[in-house]
Amino acid sequence: MEKNTAPLLEMRNIKKDFFGNQVLEDINFTLEAGEVLGLVGENGAGKSTLMKILFGMDVIRETGGYSGDVLLNGEKVNFSTPFDALEAGIGMVHQEFSLIPGFTATENILLNREPQKKNVLSEVFGQRLNTLDYKEMDKCAAAAIDKMGVQIDADMRISDMPVGHKQFTEIARELSKDQLKLLILDEPTAVLTEKEAEALLDSIRGMSRQGISVIFITHRLHEILSVCDKVVIMRDGHVVEDMPASETDVERITKAMVGRKVDVSVKQDVRDHSGAKTIMSIRKLWVDMPGEIVRNVNLDVKEGEILGIGGLAGQGKLGIPNGVMGLYEAGGTVEFDGKPIPLNNPRNCLDEQLAFVSEDRRGVGLLLDETLEWNVAFPAMQIQNKFLKNLLGGLVKWRDEKAIREVTDRYIEELKIKCTSSKQKAKELSGGNQQKVCLAKAFALEPKFLFVSEPTRGIDVGAKALVLEALKKFNRESGVTVVMISSELEELRSTCDRIAIVSGGRIAGILPATESSEAFGALMVSQVK
Repeated sequence: MEKNTAPLLEMRNIKKDFFGNQVLEDINFTLEAGEVLGLVGENGAGKSTLMKILFGMDVIRETGGYSGDVLLNGEKVNFSTPFDALEAGIGMVHQEFSLIPGFTATENILLNREPQKKNVLSEVFGQRLNTLDYKEMDKCAAAAIDKMGVQIDADMRISDMPVGHKQFTEIARELSKDQLKLLILDEPTAVLTEKEAEALLDSIRGMSRQGISVIFITHRLHEILSVCDKVVIMRDGHVVEDMPASETDVERITKAMVGRKVDVSVKQDVRDHSGAKTIMSIRKLWVDMPGEIVRNVNLDVKEGEILGIGGLAGQGKLGIPNGVMGLYEAGGTVEFDGKPIPLNNPRNCLDEQLAFVSEDRRGVGLLLDETLEWNVAFPAMQIQNKFLKNLLGGLVKWRDEKAIREVTDRYIEELKIKCTSSKQKAKELSGGNQQKVCLAKAFALEPKFLFVSEPTRGIDVGAKALVLEALKKFNRESGVTVVMISSELEELRSTCDRIAIVSGGRIAGILPATESSEAFGALMVSQVK
C-alpha cells in the first residue's frame, strides 16, 4: 500500500467575501504534521476569517460560504460546523475565552466528555443515571496538563484563576482530545505575562515533537521566530510571503505586513502644531491592563493636532487611553489644559470634556439593547444635561425627543450608518455600523479632546475611509484634539499629523506622519531601554 505523502493540511485557492467586500483572495499554503506555522498580518488582513473557514465556524456558512478547497491528508473536507472540525482532529483556542467560570479547570477540560461510572440505577434505567468518574477525570485532566507542559491547578475554579491560567486551561482542553492533529492558537500570548508566554512557547515546541501541527497567530513577531518552522504573512486578504522562519527576521516580517503601496496624495493634509500649546502632558504613566504593557509613558499632545499612537500588539498602545480615562488601574501624572487630572476616575475625565471611543465597542461602547437615539444621546444627556427640556423652572427635566432624534439623524447621515431608522437597536447593526455609533456618541459630547482606539477594527475598506474622514473633519471643523490609537500603520499615516510608536510599554519615538513605513517599522521593533 502506497504511503500517504500528502501534507496534513492544504488550503487551495481560498476566496471569501462578506456582502460583496472581498476579504480573502486566492489563499494557498500547506502544513505538514508536527509543523508550527506562524500566521501574521495587521488587523483586517484576513487571518481570523481564514481560520474560521478552516474551523467550520457558523459565520462563514451564514454569509454565503467560501470558494476553494481545504484538504486534510490529501482528502477534501468541508466542515459545516466546528463539531465536524473537532471530529477531524482540529482544535482552536479563540481570543475570547469559552470557559464556564463556576467550574474547575478539570471540569472545563473534560466538559461534555466526562468519564462515567455505572451504578445499580443506571443498569436498570439507562446511562442517563450514570455518575461522573471523578478519579478518572482527575487522571485525564492531569495527563492533558502534563502534555501541555505548563502546571496549573486543576481543582481551581476558573473565576479564581489569573487570566494566563484560563488561557492554559483552554489549551489543555484541546490537548485532552485524543484525535487532536492540528491546534489553532489565535493571539494566545496577548493576555500572558512574559514568563507565561515563554512557557506557552515551550508547550508549542512540545506539541510539535508529539506530531501535533500548530497554527500560531500573534503580533509578537519575536515569538514567531522563536517557535515556528515557517511564516505565512497576510496583507489585505492575500498571502504576500510564505517562507521558512529561519530565513527571515522581525524587520522583514514587519515590512511585509505594513509595506503596501501608499498613495502619497493622502499625505498633503499633515499640519505642523509644534508652535501650539501642550494640551495634555502624560508623565511616568503605568497601567495595569491585561495583555498590555504600559510601564513608563511620557507624552505631550499639542492642541488641535491629530496624534497617532501605533505599535505591535501587547506593547502598550491600547493601555494608554484606557489608563488615562480610568478604565484600568493606573499611576503617574496627567495634566490636561494646565490642570492635573486624577487617575482612576472616569467621571472626572468626562467632566473635563475628554471623551473616549473604546476598542471594546460591545463591552464598553454600546448599550446593545437600546435604540441608536439612546446610544448617541445618553452620555451627553447624563454628563452635560444636553437634550433635556426644563419644566417648572428647572424643577423637572424632560427628554427632548425632537433634539435627540435630530442629533441621531444628523450622525446617521454624516457617518452613513446603515440602519432602518434612529429607533433601531444597536445590537442589530453590523460591527462597522456599531463602530460608527460609538463615534457619533463621542461627537455628540462635543469634547475638547478625544481618544479614539482602533476606530476601524473589523470594518470594511469603504467604511474605514468614511470613519477616518469623519475624524479628520471633526478635528478640523470643531478644533477638537484627537489621539487615535491603531494597529494599522497606514491608517495612522493617512489620518494623523504626528505618530508616536509604543514598544515595551514606553514611547520609542514620535515622527511626522510623512515619514516612511520603514522608519515606523524600525521603531516598532526597537527595544526601548
